[in-house]
Amino acid sequence: MTDVILVSADWLTLRQDADARSRSRRLARAAARIVGEPVVVHDLGSGTGSMMRWLAPFLPGPQTWVLHDWNSDLLRQAASAPGLDSDGRPVRIVSSVEHIEHVKPEHLAGASLVTASALLDVLTRDEVEAMVAACVTTGAPTLLSLSVTGRVRLSPDDPGDRVFEAAFNDHQRRTADGRTLLGPDAVAFAIAAFRRAGWTTRVAGSSWRLGARDRPLAEEWLGGWVDAAVAQRPSLREWADEYLETRRRQMLERELRVAVHHADLLASPS
Repeated sequence: MTDVILVSADWLTLRQDADARSRSRRLARAAARIVGEPVVVHDLGSGTGSMMRWLAPFLPGPQTWVLHDWNSDLLRQAASAPGLDSDGRPVRIVSSVEHIEHVKPEHLAGASLVTASALLDVLTRDEVEAMVAACVTTGAPTLLSLSVTGRVRLSPDDPGDRVFEAAFNDHQRRTADGRTLLGPDAVAFAIAAFRRAGWTTRVAGSSWRLGARDRPLAEEWLGGWVDAAVAQRPSLREWADEYLETRRRQMLERELRVAVHHADLLASPS
């Protein structure tokens, strides 16, 4: 497993509320209208199960969720807090410990819906094509949420914003361990792949909008965003220190607002 899709339970917990606020309810309701029965949802890169807990109430029961993740500790945490279906009944959980970079149709056997959250942008072209092919072969509608688009807006403006954004986006497209990541190009690439297969696609914005109440998440995100930019362009190090000092002071003074833009994608057979 490469470092690009290593995540900690602490980070997943920290972002869970912002994720829940940001995901597209419109696409969730659309997925609920077309999901087949029995409702068997395969969640790729499920982590601690936040997608399950958010989406399950939109879907009829009974539900089975097959959670795919390489990290058995995260899967155990997810299984300890199952989602509730639209009637308030706990869903049944099946855990599948495996790497999901090259998902195959047999991994999705029996799926009536496939989901993933914050996954597309850390995959390569070949990996997204393999995922799309598996979903198309299975015939299950696919809801992919919270993929980064590369756009970040901070208020008040700062001359460093666009510089660090560009460096971060280059970092998202880097080659690591022989894998060239799609980063902010992932959503457009996935849409094209589904459309080539004759599927219908719908897209909705799912941006984080972080204010004073989100300070712990905003601080963690900001530090990671700038660190990734500096890793890509080490010449930014001195500027980064000054930039972070300014932005953290603005957080303390409750002045800073952050919008981190994502997109949700629902693909289904035509």
